[in-house]
Amino acid sequence: MTRPSAAPDTSGSGAWDRYATGPDATSAKPAAGPSTVPAAGDPGGGRRGPTVPVPAGPAKHRAPTIEDNRFEQVLESLRRQIRDLEFAEGLAGADEGKALQADVLAQLSDYVLPRVRRPDIPLLIAVAGSTGAGKSTLVNSLVGEQVTTTGVRRPTTNSPVLACNPADVDWFSEASFIPSLPRVRQQGLAMPGKDGMLVLAATEAMPEGVALLDTPDVDSAVAAHHEFAAKFLDAADLWVFVTTSGRYADARVWEFLQVARDRDTSLAVVLSRVPRKGRRRLLDHFGAMLEANGLGNAARFAIPETDQIAGERFTSNVADHIREYLADVAGEAEQRDRVSRRTFIGVIDSFRTRVPELIRRVEAQIETGRSLGAMVDDAYAAAEKRIDTAMGDGTLLRGSLLARWQEVAAGGELAKSMRPRGKRSRKARADQIERGERVQALERAVRDALEALVVSVSERACEQVEQRWREVPGGEELAAKALNKPGTGMLAQQVRQEIAEWQREIAEMTAATGATKRSVARFVTFDHDVVALVMIIDLLGYEYSHSGGGAHAADASGPSPQRLLKGLFGAQSLRSIGQTARENLRRRVLGLLEYERVPFDTVLASAGIPSDDSAVQLYQATYNLEIAR
Repeated sequence: MTRPSAAPDTSGSGAWDRYATGPDATSAKPAAGPSTVPAAGDPGGGRRGPTVPVPAGPAKHRAPTIEDNRFEQVLESLRRQIRDLEFAEGLAGADEGKALQADVLAQLSDYVLPRVRRPDIPLLIAVAGSTGAGKSTLVNSLVGEQVTTTGVRRPTTNSPVLACNPADVDWFSEASFIPSLPRVRQQGLAMPGKDGMLVLAATEAMPEGVALLDTPDVDSAVAAHHEFAAKFLDAADLWVFVTTSGRYADARVWEFLQVARDRDTSLAVVLSRVPRKGRRRLLDHFGAMLEANGLGNAARFAIPETDQIAGERFTSNVADHIREYLADVAGEAEQRDRVSRRTFIGVIDSFRTRVPELIRRVEAQIETGRSLGAMVDDAYAAAEKRIDTAMGDGTLLRGSLLARWQEVAAGGELAKSMRPRGKRSRKARADQIERGERVQALERAVRDALEALVVSVSERACEQVEQRWREVPGGEELAAKALNKPGTGMLAQQVRQEIAEWQREIAEMTAATGATKRSVARFVTFDHDVVALVMIIDLLGYEYSHSGGGAHAADASGPSPQRLLKGLFGAQSLRSIGQTARENLRRRVLGLLEYERVPFDTVLASAGIPSDDSAVQLYQATYNLEIAR
């Protein structure tokens, strides 16, 4: 890949009627000075960027500085923040966020940080482009020997081939260059590697300090090749983009070219298979497209359709033109440094838009997670409110429960349950058995009514969450996961258990010696289970419904539960027992509701939605990078 001795022929089919159209192709040497990107019109061509810790001139003779270490630490912090990001599959922003995350992370890991840690690494020139454009043939032509395979099968390059001087081959080992990528060292004649494997071709034909990479097609029929090509382009200092006269307008081609524009990557464009007829019109049209897309300064080369291939290399002088261009822009250490710095700073500049875009995807996921969580909160808060209302306004005193209460109340069960202390006749024992059956029926009715209330309200909340989640893109899958969690569908059994324990709790409170009105307790004893049931009827809003305040008025037959209870305990003790019992019931029911919402909360927690502070931390890391520039 040395400079040819003959001057380039720009009169015919070779160099698009001019050897170079932009600053990348000039052979002028950059003036010594600070490590900045030259402004447009300067010999270096491109935007003037801020000073960054990349040395001017050969970096191998310069010791690292404190500023370099600080810059590396800031970049490493940004890389760590991006690496640790999570995205919930299927939710808004997930696919785009993961793609941006992988893109920025790969370029930080494979391009930026390695060049900050070791500024003297070889210049990497990536030859990329369309299927069948002749990339592999061009690489062989530039190197001067066959290092990569060519052929009519598409895609030919199923694995990338990197040609470099033997002195540089160690740099491209797993320890330094894209560590996640397996590779093999080529021995003898060029042979294709396996898909996903990098082939290292060490050859004395390559000068030291420069490497040439043959990448998979950017528009390959194999989707994985697109990502593979992008990975290597992200790690390259200079792109030689090759497309054909029949494919140069394809959308996929311009997606990659626009990435080069946005990152201010050093770029040359090669148009192959250019027919003799209509050549000028074709080149003018492609040139106009380059200009319109902000790539007018890219060096341009044209390979005629009639160009012959011998020994898997072009026979015309087109490769000589391109080789001379590459020798001008990357032939000496100072020139290589200038190209590398331009691309390096272009990548750093691109983080000003790429990282904020990634943050927006993170924030979109965070907002979606908050919205999904709020739907759960709203549904179960409404369920809690409905239960609170129904347990106090007499709504439950209807149907079977009302009928059972009327039986107990009309039969004077409370009075019959009382008896003088120390006296218990045979008839009293018989009455107790009969009374027990009615009391048990009332007890079952209480449990059934409370169970039906809690189950129906909980199911309604669950259905509401499911319905609202399914309206959110990606929420349908999360809802399905929540509803399939083990343990769901056991609510009725849990409610019955909690209500039974609550009834026993009330009976124990009424049995406490200090809770019974002394004037009564001195003469009579009573069945505490019956009294507990009477208290439950009172707690469920009998007086409220009887006075007309409830939605379902209770029948007036039988004594007032509250009047009976006051006679036993007194007003103050009754209020204390009733308040404690009501709070205990509410605590138990709300505990059941909390348990019922656990599957939704668990699915949200495990969905991979970014944490609330991840966007803030990423903003801070981006700000630190801007300061360190």
